[in-house]
Amino acid sequence: MTVKYTPEHEWIKLEGGGPATVGITVHAQDALGDVVFVDLPEVGRRYGQGEVAGVVESVKAAADVYMPVTGEVTEVNEALRADPSLANSDPLGQGWFFKVKLANPAELEPLMDETAYGEFAKNAS
Repeated sequence: MTVKYTPEHEWIKLEGGGPATVGITVHAQDALGDVVFVDLPEVGRRYGQGEVAGVVESVKAAADVYMPVTGEVTEVNEALRADPSLANSDPLGQGWFFKVKLANPAELEPLMDETAYGEFAKNAS
């Protein structure tokens, strides 16, 4: 299992050869506060790395969710759509946003590992 993090506070997890799972980090959900709505991408849609693939709204603000890699959305978390608070209670587990089939796995290389992201998040606003 490999987990990588983006400067925009998304995580992407690869397990085996299947699609990668994407969500927002603990830091992101802490900064947002109570999540009240998520706009998830359309299954089958292709995105380039860095494109806006969704939106998360909280009692404080709305924030874009960026595609960490180029690829095609293969699944969205319908449980999150029904209960957006999962993004707060379990952002790295049941609060995942979508799954993506990677077009270019090399795009994962420059993303941060957990240690690097931890240092980055300490200094992030």
